Amino acid sequence: MRPEARAAMAEATAPVGGRGDQQSDVVTAASVAVSEHDGSAAALPAVLADVPVAVLLIDHKSGSVTYANDAAIELAGDVRLPVDIDTWGAAVGLTDLGGAPLARTTGPLSLVAQGQPITGEAVRLVPGRGTDAARARDDDGRADRLLWVTGFPLSQPASTRQLSLVVFLEVEGVGGGDAEAELQALRERAVVATDIAFTITDPRQPDNPLIWVNPSFTRITGYSYEESVGRNCRFLQGPGTDPAAVAEIRAALAAQRALTTTVLNHRRDGTAFWNQLAISPVFDGEGELVSFVGIQTDVTERVRVEDEREAALAAEQAARQEAESARATAERAQADAERAQAAAEGAQGRLALMAEATSSLIATLDVGDLLDRLATLCVPTLADWVVVTVVDESGEVREVASRDRELRLTQLRRHAAGQGVRLPPHSPSQQAITTSRSVLVERLPAQLDETVASPSAQEVAARLGAVAALSAPLVARRRTRGSITLVRTSADRPFTPDDVGLVEDLARRAALVMDNVRLYQQEHAVADTLQRSLLPDLPAIPGVQAAAHYVSASTAADVGGDFYDLLQLPDGSVGMVVGDVVGHDVAAAAAMGHLRGLIRACLWDAPDPHPSTVLTRVDRLVQGLRVAPLATMTYLNAVPPAAPGGPWRARVASAGHPPLLLRSPDGAVRPVDGVTGLLVGVDVDAERAALEVELPAGSTVLGYTDGLVETPGSDLDQGIAALVERLSATPVDASPRELCDAAVRAPLDGRDDVALIAVRFG
Repeated sequence: MRPEARAAMAEATAPVGGRGDQQSDVVTAASVAVSEHDGSAAALPAVLADVPVAVLLIDHKSGSVTYANDAAIELAGDVRLPVDIDTWGAAVGLTDLGGAPLARTTGPLSLVAQGQPITGEAVRLVPGRGTDAARARDDDGRADRLLWVTGFPLSQPASTRQLSLVVFLEVEGVGGGDAEAELQALRERAVVATDIAFTITDPRQPDNPLIWVNPSFTRITGYSYEESVGRNCRFLQGPGTDPAAVAEIRAALAAQRALTTTVLNHRRDGTAFWNQLAISPVFDGEGELVSFVGIQTDVTERVRVEDEREAALAAEQAARQEAESARATAERAQADAERAQAAAEGAQGRLALMAEATSSLIATLDVGDLLDRLATLCVPTLADWVVVTVVDESGEVREVASRDRELRLTQLRRHAAGQGVRLPPHSPSQQAITTSRSVLVERLPAQLDETVASPSAQEVAARLGAVAALSAPLVARRRTRGSITLVRTSADRPFTPDDVGLVEDLARRAALVMDNVRLYQQEHAVADTLQRSLLPDLPAIPGVQAAAHYVSASTAADVGGDFYDLLQLPDGSVGMVVGDVVGHDVAAAAAMGHLRGLIRACLWDAPDPHPSTVLTRVDRLVQGLRVAPLATMTYLNAVPPAAPGGPWRARVASAGHPPLLLRSPDGAVRPVDGVTGLLVGVDVDAERAALEVELPAGSTVLGYTDGLVETPGSDLDQGIAALVERLSATPVDASPRELCDAAVRAPLDGRDDVALIAVRFG
C-alpha cells in the first residue's frame, strides 16, 4: 500500500466525536472498519464527520455499512459497524412511502450497495419502528419523517475495492393525490434542502475533470450537470480568487491528501460567493488514487458576519472617542425609547425608572460601582431581592453583587481568573447566559439548593424566601456578559409580561454601559501603556540637568504625536530632539514611536554628526520607509567644553519647528532664531541649514511643541513672546523642572498635544 494511503488510514482511525460515549465508539468502530479493509476511503471521515446531513459509506462486496458520520449515527442509534445495509435500515426504521420495509433487493439502499447510482428516492422514517428496542421506546409516538436518498459509487468498476456514498436529506411532506406530482415536489425540496454540493473528479484523466456533480452543485454555482462534467473545477475561479488558496488546493491534490479551505468562487452569472471546500482522495485496494470527492458549501453569509465582527473589533481601538460616542448614542436612543414608550403605553413609572437607570449607570466608569447601582435600581421597585452576576468568555464567574428588600447590599465579590467558580447549570441565571434569552420561573422550589441557585442566591433566599424568579441576560455587542436575576417572595406579586419587557430593557442598557466601561478601561490601559513606552526616561548625563513635561490633547487617548528625547552620543556630545508628528491621537502616537526610533538610530550611528546632515538622513529614511506622514523637529548637538567651566559649543538644525529658547545664566531668555527648513520627509534633497550657538556654563535650552504657544485669536509669535515672559519671570537659579512648570502655567488650548524639554548645560 502506498504511504499516502496509510497516512490517510491513520487519520481516519481517530475518533470523530458524536452524541455521548456510545456514539464516539460507533464512529471509531466505523473508521477502524474502513482501515481494516483497505483504506480506499479512509480520508473521507475527516471531511464527512461534521457535514449536517446523514452520510454512509457502503462496501459493494459485503453489502455492509463501513462508515457513518455524526448525523447518520443520530438516525441509527447504538449500531456498531460494519453492519449489513438492510440491518442498518431496519435499525433506523426506514420504509418506502407506502410503509413497506426497505430490506429488499430493489430498495434504494440495496441498489446502492450493488454499486448502482440512485439520483433520488423518497423514503419514510417511522419512529418506534426500528429494531433497536431502547431507541424504539424513545421514538414511540413521534411523527414520521420523510428522507430523500441519493447514492453514487466512489470507485471505478475495475477497482478491487468498491465503495458507494449515500446521503440522506430530511424534507417536508407535500399533500395531494397525484403520486407523480408529489414525488416531483419532494425532489425539488430535496434539491434545496441543503447548501452542500457533492462532486467527484477523476485524477487519472487529463486535467482531473469532474465526472459527477449533485443538483446542489448546480443550484449553488448556476452551472448545469452537462456544463460541469468533463471540466476541471477551476472554471469556478475568477478575478477575485486568492492565488494562494488556489496554490494550496493544487498542492493538496498533487500530494494526494485531504484538504479543507475557504476560497472565493464565481457563479455562472458572474456573482462571487465564498465556498468552503473539503477535498478527500479515494484509493483502491492497492493504494492507487482513483478519484477525489469534494464537499462544497456556500458560506458567504458566514464570511460576511466574520468580516463584520473583525471590523467591530478594529473599531474598539478608537479609545475614549468611541466610548464617548457610544455613550452619547445610548443616551439619545434611551431618550427616544422612553418618549415612544410613554406615548404608546403611558407608563410613567417605567419611564421614571429608565431615566433614573440611564443617569445613574452612565455616571460611573467602575464595574463594581455599576453593579451596585444596577442592584439598587431593582430593589424594592422590581423585586424583593436581586443578584447580578458577571462572567468571562469561558463562563466562569468574575463578579457578583446582590441587594434585598431590607436594603442590605452585599459586599462586591470578585473572583480571580482560574478559580473555576461557575453558576449551577440548571439555575435561571446560567440558563439566561447560555441561551441569551430571559428565563421566567413562576414557581421556585420551597428550598433553593446548590443545583438551582448560586451561593449568593442561597444566602439571600435563606433569609427572605423565594417564590418566582426572572433572569435576563446582560448582552451587548452580540456578547453575553452575565445575567441579572430578580426574585419575588410573594405569590400575590407574580411577574407579568410587562415586567419581563422592563427587565430585558434594563438589562440591555446596563450591559451596554458595562461594555462601554470595559472599552474605556481597555483603551485607557492601552493608552497608558503606549504613553509610558513612547515617552523616554531622561538619562543621567554628567554636566547636564534635564526635565521634561508632556500633556496630551483633551480629545486624544492620553497619547499623541509630540515627542522629545535626550541622548549622550558615542563621541561624547549631547543630542537633544523635540518634534511633532501631524495629528494628536493613537495613530499619531504610533507614527511618532516609529519616527523617534529612527531618529535615535540616525543620531547614534551618524557617519557625520553635523545636525544638518543628520536631518537630511532622517528625511530620506522617512520618505523611503514611509515611517510618518508629516512632522516637524529641531535637533541640537552640544559638545562639552575643553576645560571645566567653559562654554559648550552647540549646533542647531530645524525642520519647520518653533525655535528653541535659550536662557542665559543671568535669567535672560531669547529665541534661537536664524535657522529653519522644510518639514521632515517633504524633500529628500533639501539642504538643511545649521546654526552654531555658544552655551555658557549654566545656560538652559528649552524645546517645545506648538501646542504650548498656540492659542485661539493669537499668532505663533505672540505665543512665543508670552512663553519668553513666563520663563524670564522665574528666579535666576530656577531648575529645569521649575522652568517646565512655569512654561505650562498659562491656560492651554487643549486641542493639541504639548511636549516640553529643558536642558541645563555646565
